[in-house]
Amino acid sequence: MKKIFLIGCLMGLGAVLLPAQESDLEALKRALQEQQKVIQSLLQKVETLEKQQAGVTNEQAELKRLVASPPSEAGSAPPVKKEWSPSDPIKVFGGQQSYMNISFDGLFAVGSSTTPNVEALEFGGHDPKQRGFTVQNLEMTLDGKVDHYFRGQANIILQIDPDGETTIEAEEAYLESLSLPWNLQVKGGQYFTPFGRLNSQHPHAWDFVDQPLVNGRFLGPDGLRNPGAQISWLAPTPFYSELFFSVQNSQGETAFGFRNAEGAELIAQRPALSTSVNDLGDMLYAPRYAMSFDLADEHTLMLGGSAAFGPNASGQSTDTLLYGADLFYKWKPRNQSKGFPFVTWQTEFMFSRYEAGAFAGDATTPALPA
Repeated sequence: MKKIFLIGCLMGLGAVLLPAQESDLEALKRALQEQQKVIQSLLQKVETLEKQQAGVTNEQAELKRLVASPPSEAGSAPPVKKEWSPSDPIKVFGGQQSYMNISFDGLFAVGSSTTPNVEALEFGGHDPKQRGFTVQNLEMTLDGKVDHYFRGQANIILQIDPDGETTIEAEEAYLESLSLPWNLQVKGGQYFTPFGRLNSQHPHAWDFVDQPLVNGRFLGPDGLRNPGAQISWLAPTPFYSELFFSVQNSQGETAFGFRNAEGAELIAQRPALSTSVNDLGDMLYAPRYAMSFDLADEHTLMLGGSAAFGPNASGQSTDTLLYGADLFYKWKPRNQSKGFPFVTWQTEFMFSRYEAGAFAGDATTPALPA
């Protein structure tokens, strides 16, 4: 009887424990399934990161290989494909070796003046020549690399005069080399003459509201620029040292001080002659030397010397000689943030020797040929 009672108790206890064990087992199964889901998610993330890391490593290896091997030795391995981004340059022709950057900037001014004739005071082509608001310059720049050896740039300018008329001009459009030996570089096309520091800069890069008077009087309202060719040499010195030599046409409005006889009857009371290029003596020549070095960790000094010489329009065999020197100093402390603060000083010196022709109306002077 006792045995039967004991067996009955054990069966009752088993009947009570069995549902509890089954409930715990289901809970464990559910917990295990949740853990498996978490582990699976983590494994997918790890796999994604490994693929991304492998892609970066492959790109780094490809870049190292291209750097280590010249273009002629790089072989014909397919380039690493990268998903295009709106911030990337636009590819034109030549595959990965060519690109084009497009930018647009505007220069505006607002102000007033006590002088009756503002235009007579402001001689520069981009100067604010009226009271109130002035659109000084609207510039679109196209900059691109053709291949390993050449890059090009074009600057298209729009100006609005005080009467509201809009003019469009090709300020610069040139091609320059990238891979010449002996630190040489050549440039060809329409470009600013390398005379002084300010002449080669576009108005939006000036540190001034308007063009200095000496630049306007010697180099013209729109700066000294014309079609031509230039060669430069970067000297192998421990500091920046570069020599430029430019040959350009000497006629037209942008060759101010030289053969710019268009629209003028007299130049310095001399007859304005319009001539064409006959030989190399009718060209405009401009050598320049520039150097830059650090006086200390926070102080930089840049010096330059320039010259420009060629025929002018006051006679058949008259010349203009321009000489210039420029200085640029910059102080930037070590604790500067994003380029600020800083202090700069810029000075240019120019000297002109203008050889004048026959005086207009002088009876003692033989008449110049037509």
